[in-house]
Amino acid sequence: MRWFVTGATGFIGATLVERLRARGDEVLALVRDPGRASELRAMGALLVRGDVARPDSLTDAVPEVDVVVHLAGLVKALTREELFEVNAAGTRSLAGVAARSGRAKFVLVSSLAAAGPSTPGRPRLETDRPAPVSMYGQSKLAAEEALRSFASVLEGSIIRPPIVYGPRDKEFLPSLFRLARTGVIAKSGLGEKHYSLVHVDDLVALIIDVAERGARVDEAGSSGVYFCADEVDYTWEALARGAMTALGRRGTVIPVPEVVTWIAAGASSAAARITGRPAILSLDKMMEIREPAWTCSAEKARRELGWRARVPFVEGMRDSVRWFRERGLV
Repeated sequence: MRWFVTGATGFIGATLVERLRARGDEVLALVRDPGRASELRAMGALLVRGDVARPDSLTDAVPEVDVVVHLAGLVKALTREELFEVNAAGTRSLAGVAARSGRAKFVLVSSLAAAGPSTPGRPRLETDRPAPVSMYGQSKLAAEEALRSFASVLEGSIIRPPIVYGPRDKEFLPSLFRLARTGVIAKSGLGEKHYSLVHVDDLVALIIDVAERGARVDEAGSSGVYFCADEVDYTWEALARGAMTALGRRGTVIPVPEVVTWIAAGASSAAARITGRPAILSLDKMMEIREPAWTCSAEKARRELGWRARVPFVEGMRDSVRWFRERGLV
C-alpha cells in the first residue's frame, strides 16, 4: 500500500511510519522542514514539504496514494484561533485535496477531547453526543465535522484515542517521569480521577486496521468513528505508581486543592503570552484536568475490526523507560 502521513515527525506519526515501512509499504510524509526529519528519511519515507496550515502547500501534496492518515495538529496554542486554524481548517484543506484525488481513504486521528469527558464508571461510547469542554477539544470536534462535510465524496474514518503513551512521547511521559523522579507527584483536586490509556503501538495497529477495514463516516452519527483504550480504568494514583515503579523509584501522590492548580495554570498562561511560547498547563487545559473522568470503551473497535490492546501497562511503562534512558532523557 501507498500511505500519505501528516504529523509524521511526531510521537505517533514516527511510530506509524516505522511500522508501515517494516511491513514493506511505501510512505510519503508531509513535513514542514525536511532538514529536521532525518529519522523518517532513515526509515525510507519519502519526504514531502508542506504544512496543513497553508492550503496552497497542499495542492500537490497528496499524489496517488491509497490512504491519507492525518495526525498533524496542535495540542497547545496561545489562542483559540490558532487551534482552529491548524486543527479544523487544516483538516478541511487536506480532506479537500484528498477528495479531489478521487481514490484515497482518509483516516483522521482525533482525540477523546473531541467527545468530552465521561462519567465515572461509565466510559464514553461512539454513540454519545460529543460535549468537548476545552478549546482544544472543540477544535478537534470541528476537524471531525470538516471531514464529515466531504462524506459524499471521500471515504473517511475517525479515531478518538485517550491518553497515548510509549517511546517517542514528547508530552505526557516526560512530564510524568520528571515528577516521578522527585518521589512526589501532585494530583489536582481531592477526589478520584479516572483515565483511559492506549500504548502507541496499539494505536498504530488500530490506525492500520481502520485504514484497511474501517467503516465510512457519514454527515452525522457514529458510523466510522472508533475509540481505543486498553480497557483498564486508571486512577491518577495508579498512573503515578506505574511511572515510579518503572523508574525504580519510591514515592507518594499528594492531592492538592484544585484552586492551586488553577493559580498555576493562570500563571503559566500569562507567562506563555509574554514569551509567545504556549504551555501544556494552561487555563484551557484546566477545563479538562478538573473533570473526574476521561474514559472510553473500545468495544466497537473489537466488534467491527477485531482490534484489541495488546500492550499491558506495566510492560508499556517499562519499555518506555528503557527507550528514554537509552537516549539520556530520564
